[in-house]
Amino acid sequence: MAVQSCVLHIDLIHDLSSGAGGKYGRLFPDLPGLVCDENDLLALGRAGAAIDALADDAANDNPRIAAGHTMFGHMIAHDLTADRSLLKHHASMRAIHNFRTPRLDFESLYDAGPSGAPYMYDMEDPDKFLLGATENGNAIDVLRNPQGKAIIGDPRNDVHGIISQLHLTMLKLHNRIVDHLRTEGVAPSEAFSQAQRNLRWHLQWVALHEYLPLTVGEPLMRDILSDGPRYFRPRSSQPFIPVEFADAAFRFGHSQVRLKYRLNASASAPIFPDLAGGQPIPTARAVDWKYFLPLDGAVLPQLTKRIGPHLPHTLIDLPEAIVGPAPRQEYHSLACRDLLRARALNLPSGETIARHIGAEPLSSEEAGLADFGWKSETPLWYYILKEAEVRHAGEHLGPVGGRIVAETLVGLIDADPTSFRSADPSWTPTLPSRKSRTFTLSDAVALATSPHAVQTASA
Repeated sequence: MAVQSCVLHIDLIHDLSSGAGGKYGRLFPDLPGLVCDENDLLALGRAGAAIDALADDAANDNPRIAAGHTMFGHMIAHDLTADRSLLKHHASMRAIHNFRTPRLDFESLYDAGPSGAPYMYDMEDPDKFLLGATENGNAIDVLRNPQGKAIIGDPRNDVHGIISQLHLTMLKLHNRIVDHLRTEGVAPSEAFSQAQRNLRWHLQWVALHEYLPLTVGEPLMRDILSDGPRYFRPRSSQPFIPVEFADAAFRFGHSQVRLKYRLNASASAPIFPDLAGGQPIPTARAVDWKYFLPLDGAVLPQLTKRIGPHLPHTLIDLPEAIVGPAPRQEYHSLACRDLLRARALNLPSGETIARHIGAEPLSSEEAGLADFGWKSETPLWYYILKEAEVRHAGEHLGPVGGRIVAETLVGLIDADPTSFRSADPSWTPTLPSRKSRTFTLSDAVALATSPHAVQTASA
């Protein structure tokens, strides 16, 4: 299996571009970076440390957020960034490159479209995606080559079996929308582009009006949607991804991952190694989404874990197939890798950013690192996890993490001239939903997997 971008080799440290052209930049360019020792970071994130969660304690379940939203967040991350650089220490500030456009346009689903990536589309009906293995006429897997590798717009969406099946569900949603547009008489030459725009706008709506309110809290989202971001206002001609977001704040989702997931009525498994990607999905491990999202009133979906300084052991002891050859055992830990990426990029401490934005910083007792002999301020990624735990019992991000995450996603959508907020600000969802004039991730999954024909929300 190819090494994933979340877990690039630690000894191949990269730095960031200026934003223009390279598509990475800094949200707070004038703040000093945190100075800390690499060995202290490794001690904080290694197997057996306090961050290593060995069991799914029900008390640590987050009552606000169903487990499916973690997977949607990972899909968003893959859609925004794809850093494939493996650069040596002291690499050029301009050398790192993002192979994704800095837009939430779900390029990770479509790649270059039917003309640029025809192998992903149905040759007999190129407006639609070609799907993989079926059971009783229903696709249960993405398209794969004879060696099991997924033929999809972003190979990272096959890092494990749950996200690959969410990717499959979104491909099905696109195909359903194509069918619907044809029944409405849309010109054949417009079917693909209109279906693509329809899916993009509805998933952007989900991100802004469901995922982010759950993740950062409703008051902060109301403020940013009403008044706009304070710190991240990229020009549409030069959008970029802040490294404070990509290499710290948006990695909060690693702490939401469960040690084990119920996949369907008869199967449960940890993400690694059992559900590692790069291989076909067996029928017994096909995801039934009612166990991940509120789709069936008779079934309570699994919950994410509360946001905090803990990762499931499966992410603390990643297999070599995921991380590649590692010179130190600590490099198998995603926590260590998250901490070291931020250090390599010279990111500020969480307390420094808190003071800058006018938020009350965590005290040293609240940050809790003094208990481990820590003498400096708190690494940004760890601070964001601890801030959520201290300020909101881990149910959503705190002032620093919430603002970085929300401003980045809102700012990127607003800077995209093709997004619904730019192209048609008065637009509201048109696809079927349980509540009119809105749309949720559950609605998207239900529509994609329903055996019934698509109808508009007004029908």
